[in-house]
Amino acid sequence: MFSIFDFNDKSMEKVSSKTVFLGGTCNGSKWREALIPLLNINYFNPVVPDWNEEAYQKELKAREESEVVLYYITPAMTGVYSIAEAVDDSNKRPTKTVFYFDSEDGGFDKHQVKSLVATGKMIEKNGAYWAKTYDELINFLNK
Repeated sequence: MFSIFDFNDKSMEKVSSKTVFLGGTCNGSKWREALIPLLNINYFNPVVPDWNEEAYQKELKAREESEVVLYYITPAMTGVYSIAEAVDDSNKRPTKTVFYFDSEDGGFDKHQVKSLVATGKMIEKNGAYWAKTYDELINFLNK
């Protein structure tokens, strides 16, 4: 069984079982809704309707306390900060960082894919985990 941790959970207590922080592309991308039913672990979804300082502080705490921090990148991204966070975390916290890019969610062009593959290799070289397929990602998170 899994637990849902979101911004409506006032306690935000660290759980004893594995928790994954669902970081990465927002902008209306539906990857979280597709992934969550496949998880048999706890998760924290940082997406909220009103991003403010309280939401930011809860995100920072959840990222720190989660055993796994996922950076799931889709073509719906409009900025690159999640990629910068993934590279930064792969240096600072490689044992808890997971990187995945989904080229099926609208499609990256070939130059973007080349850059994302290079980013994945860099993250992997730093000691973090780069999931190259969706099934690989699900299996890794649920193990």
